[in-house]
Amino acid sequence: MRNKPIQYRSTNLRAPAVNFEQALLKGIAPDGGLYMPEEIPRFTLEEIKDFSNAQYREIAFTVGNKFLAGEIPEDDLKRIVIDAYDYEVPLERVYDRKYVMRLDQGPTASFKDFAARMMGRLMQYFLDRKSGELLILTATSGDTGSAIANAFYGLDNIKVVVLFPSNEVTARQRKQMTTLGKNVTILSLDGKFDDCQALVKQAFADRELDYLNLSSANSINIGRLIPQTMYYFYSFAKLRSGDPDEQVIFSVPSGNFGDLCGGLIAMNMGLPVKKFVVATNENDEFPKFVESGLYEKLVPSRNCISSAMNVGHPSNISRLVAFYGGNMNEQGVINTAPDLNRIREDMYAVSINDHETEAMIKDAYKEYNLLLEPHGSVSWAGLMRYLHETGGQKDQLCISLETAHPAKFPEKIREILSFDPELPPSLQGLEEKKESYEHLPEGYQAFKSFLKDNY
Repeated sequence: MRNKPIQYRSTNLRAPAVNFEQALLKGIAPDGGLYMPEEIPRFTLEEIKDFSNAQYREIAFTVGNKFLAGEIPEDDLKRIVIDAYDYEVPLERVYDRKYVMRLDQGPTASFKDFAARMMGRLMQYFLDRKSGELLILTATSGDTGSAIANAFYGLDNIKVVVLFPSNEVTARQRKQMTTLGKNVTILSLDGKFDDCQALVKQAFADRELDYLNLSSANSINIGRLIPQTMYYFYSFAKLRSGDPDEQVIFSVPSGNFGDLCGGLIAMNMGLPVKKFVVATNENDEFPKFVESGLYEKLVPSRNCISSAMNVGHPSNISRLVAFYGGNMNEQGVINTAPDLNRIREDMYAVSINDHETEAMIKDAYKEYNLLLEPHGSVSWAGLMRYLHETGGQKDQLCISLETAHPAKFPEKIREILSFDPELPPSLQGLEEKKESYEHLPEGYQAFKSFLKDNY
């Protein structure tokens, strides 16, 4: 057991180290960087094997406690985890030892529920201890907004403002945010996700808004990443063979790269990962970086059917670069190059276009009765390409992440497969609910004025 809590330091390296509570409630470091743990606690292989007979919430507690010991008493953390994770995590076998992990059974039918629910409860815990209040600013490209809005809905001491690009979310994704009300405010913006995210970051850096006590619930917040390490441990523990030297391949659909960074944390904690297939849509700035060593933002980002991944400059790239010994500022400028050889050893980065995404939805259903939505299709297509290029072994354990429920994309599923996916309970009745959201004029001053006038 550690004698003192883990400290967190900014990727920009110009801000003092803080504890988890401070990193969580602040969201972004004063120097504009993202918080990273100074040390990553490790599990032994024996400890990881012991997870095989554990429930998800037990694994989540054990992983979370590695980071939070010394800041949250174990009994309190257990209560938080039990409350956050009251739904299943299906592991669907497709063929041989190739699986899809369905992270779509939470209250908003998205993998974002895993991070948002845990983070919301952690924030509430720390705020209750000091009677504090927060204003959460979040940009969404699809699923983050609804997951955050749901996780924080009705809390007395936390207000939430979500910005989304008007033309790049589905009707169901939008309605999951805009039908709540109370402490949740939704703003639409004529622009891209990157534009929404830039406004949020600019507000954090604006000293005139310090009185609002701003924080973030995007994956720029370290409180989002730690919960996203947990399902990597869970899936491996449940699917591993008896081979003590077994390694797993994960395929991760990647937009803002928070999910991948959760996996990298898990690997650095001792999870035996052979390779991450980093599957992007046509926003291919990362695959090109891995290939060439040159990082160039995509401005504007490309609008693809896997809308939550339409990100031209992923915030978490700076964390990924830091994992491999480099340094990148928030503008995407690499000051110190990361170890590209190690990145290439750990990752296979691939871009899947819309035509390939649609074709994979059709082929996977026809061949395996596997129902995928666009983001999960990008992930599965990326894995299939990797296995084809490497002559993947039959007994190699591979887990592809499905990050949203197919019913969130009914128009696309209907167009490709000629039927409507069955609605999960979390999406039933959504069409009849009344929406409420505001349209925000372009530019930071309009956003700043909105915040000052309303909060």
